[in-house]
Amino acid sequence: EVRLVESGGGSVQAGGSLTLSCTVSEYTYLADDMGWFRQAPGNKCELVSISGRNGRTVIAESVKGRFFVSRDNTKNTVTLRMINLKPEDAAVYYCSADSRNAMGYVPDQCPSYGDYRYWGQGTQVTVSS
Repeated sequence: EVRLVESGGGSVQAGGSLTLSCTVSEYTYLADDMGWFRQAPGNKCELVSISGRNGRTVIAESVKGRFFVSRDNTKNTVTLRMINLKPEDAAVYYCSADSRNAMGYVPDQCPSYGDYRYWGQGTQVTVSS
């Protein structure tokens, strides 16, 4: 059974930094695209980033210049480095994965297994002002 295991997250003050990591438990072409989504209470699910095994990278405009995503295909891991965090970045962050070029649509709620095959357990990011 393929699983996505997330690590990182926590609480920081505004302006602080955090790093999230997501590892696929075993290689599968069905996880060629890996994405980060987030959802705050009362808000819809929001796309943060997409990393394709082929190098395709998408970063949401709202976090460009502050969030940086990297991927290590040898370790089946994607890392989200977040700097200069703002209170509006506070949310539960979810790692997701699906086949190549499958990611782009943003569901209203995350996780959404009807839209993407694999999801992590979610990790809380809290940013205090």
